[in-house]
Order: sequence, then C-alpha cells, then structure tokens
Amino acid sequence: MKQRAYPVLLVCCLSALLLLFPACKKASSDLYTDNDAPAFSKVSSVKVRNFVNRAFIDLIGREPTDVEMDLNTAAVQSGNANTESRAALVEKLMRDTTFRSGDTSYTMAYHKRIYDLGKIRFLEGVSQAQLNQQADIYRSSAISDSLGGNLSGYQQNTAKYQLLVNVLLSSSRYLNGEITLQQQYAAMLNNGIYDIINMNSFNFVNACYNDLFYRFPSGAEFNIGYAMVEDKVPGALYNQTGQNKQDFVTILTSGQECKEGIIVWSYQTLLARNPSSAELYDEMLKFGLDNDLKGLQKRLIITNEYANF
Repeated sequence: MKQRAYPVLLVCCLSALLLLFPACKKASSDLYTDNDAPAFSKVSSVKVRNFVNRAFIDLIGREPTDVEMDLNTAAVQSGNANTESRAALVEKLMRDTTFRSGDTSYTMAYHKRIYDLGKIRFLEGVSQAQLNQQADIYRSSAISDSLGGNLSGYQQNTAKYQLLVNVLLSSSRYLNGEITLQQQYAAMLNNGIYDIINMNSFNFVNACYNDLFYRFPSGAEFNIGYAMVEDKVPGALYNQTGQNKQDFVTILTSGQECKEGIIVWSYQTLLARNPSSAELYDEMLKFGLDNDLKGLQKRLIITNEYANF
C-alpha cells in the first residue's frame, strides 16, 4: 500500500517558511507604547488652576482668592498634579478648621455648601431670610393662639415652627456630627416650605420619591405612603412601619435607596452625568456601607474626568 506524502510535504512547507521568515527577538517597536501612567507633571498650569478653581466652587461655594489660587496651584503642581496632590486639596477644603475671613473656616464653608445644595435640591433654593420669615409667622401665630386660649392652634403652629427650626439648624448639626446627611434631608422634606412647594398629600408623596430617588413611586408604594401621610393609616415600606408623615419621611431617608440617590446626585453635581450601573454598584459597596459623603465626593473630584487632565 502506498504511504501518504502529506506529512513530508508539510515539513517541507514549514522549512521553507522558516527560511523566508527567520526567528528574531521581539523588537522594541512591537511593545505597547501608550500604556504608561499619565505624565501628570506635564499638565499645564492653566489646567491646574482650572481644577483648583472648580474644586473651590464645588466644595465651598466660591472661587479662590488670588493668594489661595497661587498657593494651592503650586501645591498641586509640586505633587506633579497626581491624585494624591488633588486629594490633599480636597481634604483641606472639607476639613480645615483654620480661621478664614469670610468663611470662618473651610470646613464651615463646606458644610454650608452642602446645606445650600440641599435647599436647592429640595426647597427650590429658598433663602435663609424666607425660612426665618416663615418660622416667625408660625411662632407669632402660636403666641396668638396661646393668648387666645386656642390650644390646638398653639400646638399645630408650634410644631410647624419647630420643623423650620430643624431646617435652619441642620447645617451646624451636620457639621457637629449630631445628625446624618439623610436626617438633614428629612428636615428639608418635612416642613411648611416643602408643603407650599408640593401642595397636598398626592404631590408630597410623589415629590419625596422623585427628589430622593430620582423616580416616582410604584402604585403600591404610593398607596401605602399616601395613606400614611393623608390619613395616618399604619403601613409598611422597605421593612419599616409607620403611620404618619414624619414616619414616612424617616423611612424614605433611612433606606439604601436614599444612599443610591445621594450617589446619583453627587455624580450629577460633580461630573454632570449619571453614574453607570457598574459605578453605582461600586459606590454602594463603599458609600452604601460607610455613609461618608466626603469620601464619595473626594473619589469623584480626584478623577482625571473631573480634573480634565
């Protein structure tokens, strides 16, 4: 029987290829040349100054003075504009307690900025003067009711006054660690100003969901929440029970979805976009556990996307 010639032919072909293309070392030109760490030392002074300016505005609500700009630009550049030097600036603006004319301190200005952004998010940016004026109206009404023997009116107006006081004091309370950010948000939802903006229980329930979670409630969620707020009917939401407006607000602001809303809000205010599903998942493993807004904001501000480096 005749043997097949294919193996011999294959060997001959391979030999010919080896002669045409001899083995050689991998030339340096074959290596990837665009996979190095970014050369932050080459970031222009203009970009660094823009980063410093933006960080000041986002974190303490104002532009840096000329002295602050020069000082902090030099500090970031001395660290080659890397993430560590950016983080140092962010930490200073969030936590520095040194007296600063006009701000009292950077950390005071930072917490006031969080408070002002909360008022924009929930109360249409109402001014302190308007809050104080409405509080004074409730207080005067309570005094009049007391003098007139109207106990029910006195109690109602005193309660409304106290709810606005809770809003006014929430900035300092959050600064001092007496309340969480979510509790500051609860104060901004449960008061007479928010009620004026979102008149009646129907609008109130929908507005709370939309303002906190960036969505409207499902039919079941709405029915339970509406019954709590309007008729003080006991109900359960997210494995928590309540039977009045205060309970409803507390339930919504104390759950994990409220933290998701804070993450979305942080991306929108700092990066001008929503987080991707992967980013939201990753942040829920961090912010969802430690509830550290400063840490969340710092992670976003030190990115190249925010700095535009």
